[in-house]
Amino acid sequence: MGYTLLFFFILLQSLNLFAISTTLMPNFYSHTCPKAEFIVKEVMKKAMKRETRSIASVMRLQFHDCFVNGCDASLLLDDTPNMLGEKLALSNIDSLRSYEVVDDVKEALEKACPGVVSCADLLIIAARDAVVLSGGPYWKVKLGRLDSLTASQEDSNQIMPSPRSNATYLIDLFSRFNLSVQDLVALSGSHSIGKGRCFSIVFRLYNQSGSGRPDPAIEPSFREKLDKLCPLGGDGNVTGDLDATPELFDNQYFKDLVNGRGFLNSDETLFTNSITREYVKEYSVDQERFFKDFVEGMVKMGDLQSGRPGEIRRDCRVVNSHRPRVEVLFETSNKKG
Repeated sequence: MGYTLLFFFILLQSLNLFAISTTLMPNFYSHTCPKAEFIVKEVMKKAMKRETRSIASVMRLQFHDCFVNGCDASLLLDDTPNMLGEKLALSNIDSLRSYEVVDDVKEALEKACPGVVSCADLLIIAARDAVVLSGGPYWKVKLGRLDSLTASQEDSNQIMPSPRSNATYLIDLFSRFNLSVQDLVALSGSHSIGKGRCFSIVFRLYNQSGSGRPDPAIEPSFREKLDKLCPLGGDGNVTGDLDATPELFDNQYFKDLVNGRGFLNSDETLFTNSITREYVKEYSVDQERFFKDFVEGMVKMGDLQSGRPGEIRRDCRVVNSHRPRVEVLFETSNKKG
């Protein structure tokens, strides 16, 4: 009888371990994995040497993760027979990439500190490092997140915006997460680095709003350049630069928007909309203000949490299996009882 009670106590304790959410704070791993942030940055440096674009792609993962049920690395889970995850959601399929960089970071962390650093925190650290390694600002990240036990393609489809989205829709979306118009415009500056697909802009070039005509907001010479890059009926997976300095995190993105040279509709709309335009204009002439507001927005976005049970995944692509441990304990209690 004593062993049976012990089994249930251990089981409940295990369940509580994964249900309790921790308070996010800087230096969360200072005792349990003091080199965690150093390890992440070193792997990101190596990824950048192999392919510069990869770190911008890793940064984008935080956005697509945090907006769907909080920053819990649900985005990183592969599909299973019983779960359709978020990787193949409409805004993610054939768009998000560099999951292998996350795998490399996680492998390095597990070697140094097994079972300590969550994949959710990994994404937060890596996003910050992508900005820093590209010449952008540094900030202390708050850590202590748990990894989700599941993912939902449906939730992602319902939440994540399309490249066709306009500013009015984006303002409403961000407000649902207590993110301001300033946060929206500043965080859109993440497109200061990286590339986008022709698939995402063909409608702008040839059939904006069903008109059969190009988006009039596109500067004519820039439209000619995009027409050559993305001809009607061409390969939708061809990529173009999101701004004129795609490997440097700076305020060139906003200068391009002012000049009608935004790549995505969801970018240029920030200048054509009167509510967001003033922030675009200000950031285009004041890079330090952009950096300050971007950091503030990243911290706020990183605070998004679902409050659902979680764990520290050993592999970011799959949830841990606790069942074998429970079965062993149960068998032991039966033999001893």
